[in-house]
Amino acid sequence: MSEKATLTIEGKNYDLEITIGSENEKCIDIQQLRDATGYITMDHGFGNTGSCYSAITYVDGDKGILRYRGYPIEEIAEKATFVETAYLVLYGELPKASQLKAFSARLKEHAPLHTNLEHHFSGFPTSAPPMAILSAMLNLVSCFHPEVLDVPTTGAEFDRTASLLLSKVRTIAAFAYRMAGGRPINHPNPNLTYCGNFLHMMFSDPYQEYEVSPVIDKALNLFLVLHADHEQNCSTSTVRVVGSSRANLFSSVAAGVCALWGPLHGGANAAVIEMLEDIKKSGRLPAYYIEKAKDKNDPFKLMGFGHRVYKNFDPRSLILKKQVHDVLEALHLDDDLLDIALQLEQATLQDDYFIKRNLYPNVDFYSGILLRAIGIPLNMYTVMFAIGRMPGWIANWKELHDHKLRISRPRQIYTGHTARSFIPMAQR
Repeated sequence: MSEKATLTIEGKNYDLEITIGSENEKCIDIQQLRDATGYITMDHGFGNTGSCYSAITYVDGDKGILRYRGYPIEEIAEKATFVETAYLVLYGELPKASQLKAFSARLKEHAPLHTNLEHHFSGFPTSAPPMAILSAMLNLVSCFHPEVLDVPTTGAEFDRTASLLLSKVRTIAAFAYRMAGGRPINHPNPNLTYCGNFLHMMFSDPYQEYEVSPVIDKALNLFLVLHADHEQNCSTSTVRVVGSSRANLFSSVAAGVCALWGPLHGGANAAVIEMLEDIKKSGRLPAYYIEKAKDKNDPFKLMGFGHRVYKNFDPRSLILKKQVHDVLEALHLDDDLLDIALQLEQATLQDDYFIKRNLYPNVDFYSGILLRAIGIPLNMYTVMFAIGRMPGWIANWKELHDHKLRISRPRQIYTGHTARSFIPMAQR
């Protein structure tokens, strides 16, 4: 007999099923609660509400654990490329050599955009936010590939659609950057790696081909690997909610881009750089801002510290920290912002205020520095996050359909006026 939880309402007991996940996560199933009792639960921000059963990513915020399909992020980051990681997240297993070769070939095949699509970029003002362009163009791509609008979640058609989306997202991102700067676009080069191709499309010029440094290629790979999925965060939940209406994959991930755009989600790494630049311009020591952050009456916030899920440390930040140092050393870069970042980090690690609250640097703290070292402009930071998160969005959309989940429809507690009569204009 399965274990049950008993809920007592108005003197009557109700038995609720308890389910346990593969990592011993416990869940009280309340799917029938409203029908049985007339009550709903209230959970602002859904911080304690499970919306699905998922086999993609496991996060334990208390222990600082992140695993893709069971593999620790530390091992994935050390041993896998982003293409391998994307395959793992999408299909549940690490690819064999033949599978990886076929997957890579599909990514190269689908990198170019339809010629007519290229003309649409000139319709955006040069000041248009790259995330707005990315969301719009992802929807537009589906118009040029109508076969993707009703794609199954298994077989060759899904393989093609997932590869098409994973490949074209970086092309769209690079074209948006080039157009905003008034530069000619660079078409994909099939002889380059996934990351190398993106860097080529971003930074090559007509008379100066961008030379892809192995150090930069590795660093960008790592950034994308660490962002490939992160359980039911805001943007992934958005993809699932939109996909639950049976919206196609492209419109679902376009909605995910819009959710990621918010400064509390994907925009956090850019906010870190802006904060560090403000500190540099002020001429004040980082210790001054540490004290401001501790003052509850001061609106200043120390960006890049703490995490809603990770209560001790973010495992991704530990990996990125080392990579940042490796990149700066290899490229002989001397970055004042990194010096400020390290001073902030050391100060918080030795301050009781931050120690007691477990406010450690998160992935955004170092990812902004890393993207800066690579040469990615600030307004493209969240776009880079979106490229990395694409495998997770696609996998969650696929899983939603595989589980045949019903359309998402949260409830509410109404707090407005009760029934009242309409007042004619003359009497108002």
